[in-house]
Amino acid sequence: MFNKILIANRGEIAIRIIRTCKRLGVGTVAVFSEADARSIYIREADEAVFLGPARAKDSYLVKEKLIESALAHQCEAIHPGYGFLSENAEFAGMVAQAGLVFIGPTASAIAILGDKTASKDLAIQAGVPVVPGFTNTISLLEEAQRAADQIGYPVLLKPAAGGGGKGMRIVFSEKELEDNLKACRQETMKAFGDDAIFMERYIVRPRHVEMQILADHYGNVVYLGERECSIQRRYQKIIEETPSMAVDGALRERMGKTACDLALKAGYANAGTVEFIMDQEGNFYFIEMNTRLQVEHPVTEMVTGLDLVELQLRMAVGEALPFGQQDITVKGWAIEARICAEDPRRDFYPSTGIITRYTAPRGRNLRVDTGIEAGSVVSVYYDSLLAKVVAWGETREEARKVLVYALNGYHIEGLATNVDFVNAILNHPAFVNGELSTDFIEAHFENGHVKLAPPFERIHLMSIAATLVYHNRQAQIRESLKPMAAHVGGVYTPKEYTPYVVKGENDILDLRLQVDSNPNAWSIWVNDTVYNVVTPDFEFYRRRLKLQINGEPHVFRLQYHGNFIWAAFCGAARIFEIYSPREWALARYMPTVEKRLKSNQLECPMPGLIVDIRVQKGDRVYKGQELVIIEAMKMESAVASPRDGEIEDVVVKQGQAVEMGNILVVFKG
Repeated sequence: MFNKILIANRGEIAIRIIRTCKRLGVGTVAVFSEADARSIYIREADEAVFLGPARAKDSYLVKEKLIESALAHQCEAIHPGYGFLSENAEFAGMVAQAGLVFIGPTASAIAILGDKTASKDLAIQAGVPVVPGFTNTISLLEEAQRAADQIGYPVLLKPAAGGGGKGMRIVFSEKELEDNLKACRQETMKAFGDDAIFMERYIVRPRHVEMQILADHYGNVVYLGERECSIQRRYQKIIEETPSMAVDGALRERMGKTACDLALKAGYANAGTVEFIMDQEGNFYFIEMNTRLQVEHPVTEMVTGLDLVELQLRMAVGEALPFGQQDITVKGWAIEARICAEDPRRDFYPSTGIITRYTAPRGRNLRVDTGIEAGSVVSVYYDSLLAKVVAWGETREEARKVLVYALNGYHIEGLATNVDFVNAILNHPAFVNGELSTDFIEAHFENGHVKLAPPFERIHLMSIAATLVYHNRQAQIRESLKPMAAHVGGVYTPKEYTPYVVKGENDILDLRLQVDSNPNAWSIWVNDTVYNVVTPDFEFYRRRLKLQINGEPHVFRLQYHGNFIWAAFCGAARIFEIYSPREWALARYMPTVEKRLKSNQLECPMPGLIVDIRVQKGDRVYKGQELVIIEAMKMESAVASPRDGEIEDVVVKQGQAVEMGNILVVFKG
């Protein structure tokens, strides 16, 4: 085994590699830029080398610096992780020329498999099924038109030099071809420095299924089962699982043998992933081969019990695979959610900032790979991936429930993340039933919001959590207790039930809270449904709340401002307004929607900050159209038009602080 290696990467994948190396007694040298000087992985490594400025092209992508650092620290090998230079044939060649071992395939294998056109030709030679397409690169519109006529619409334009969804365009008809070809070439040149494009048929509503393979230097190749990676946004995966519900034993064997045949044909060694696209009839076609460790490798590790990084190291040092295909067993199911710093409501735009509060989920059958903590800075320079949360279960449903519970309590504040978005996917009936395709998000979500309304029980449980926190905070305030002191929830509760009216968006719920003989046990009525609830000891500032409701454990994330409490649970998130019966009776005298319509004024529904105004004087609007966006408690909420009409005046301005009842917009007529 190696004595010491350099890890040419950062963040969670650097930590992942370091921890395996520690177990094996292998020394590690980390590298870092100015932006990563205080990152966790630097502390985890045995040694660390400063590379330079924050921009990757001045630090993590400078091949010479990485090799010089490895030699200067007496390393024997370099592990590239994924991203950056992990699939760069030139870098792999330079590492070998320097007398070091590149922990991955050879430069020649990377070169041929990294070129989509060349790899497709190789796949055809190996007898691997490929999507019908035009294998020559395309540069002229006339060439593209002839190719599309030959293949048949719809077609997919793809860059030959890289992946990750950059530069890809779906073209449904000839009239769309010219503009899409131009845009595809421009994006490809910016991303990869090469505008070579090729074309293939676009498979409608496909599944994305990939096969993990391992190959040593002695001609032994095995597959470790498939991963379903169909849930994607912008052609990039966000939820992966193994096995796939669409793959049975016979199909798995065919796909696995096909992947191994391709690896043998390419003279491949080390870990790799062969990616396929699958149509609705179960036909599968080769897309590409990733010549590195995949982001989603933990799901394979969870069901096989293997450490893929350890196997990479052993194969790189010259060991043969310690098992054959017949020795590999797969147990249970694993699902991974990628947690990213991005805002699903803004077309998944990246989010940056300092993580002000952070609590990662923990528990049995759960794994969290991350490189962040409270105080970590998420910058514009690198990938938006913050963490990978992986759950295992005996069945798919068991794994799904473990992951949902974990995400319910995953607490990240300071910047926008996709935690609730991926949780909403996991809770969608189509996902639960395994009805997956690469257009899943487009089919079931709009502007980052699920099109399907959450079930009434989910809203009931969220309202219970919000009301309990409000109730106990009010009790503590009445008793003039010091903030941050912990107290049993039921101590200050009257023996008779306490009524509340809870308003959450369009839902108005009647809640009654009654403490039982145990001060942490409650009977809570939501309208006419009763729930038996067991609470923890409450704290004045509680951001996460674990409740046992009707015998089942649930975790909620909460933020609050007065009687406005934001709650997130199972992918649903909304702000609840909580009133005592007396407060609600008074509130009912405030202008209702109907009265506002008569007065032609739209009032602000909550205190907050105007962050966006989407209409101006003279605009025609329709009922339900978003007019103003308000930020409250770090959550943006849209105020929709209650009617069709014309805007006479917009009263507020962007950046203005508003209170509930302030006039936002005046309608004409």
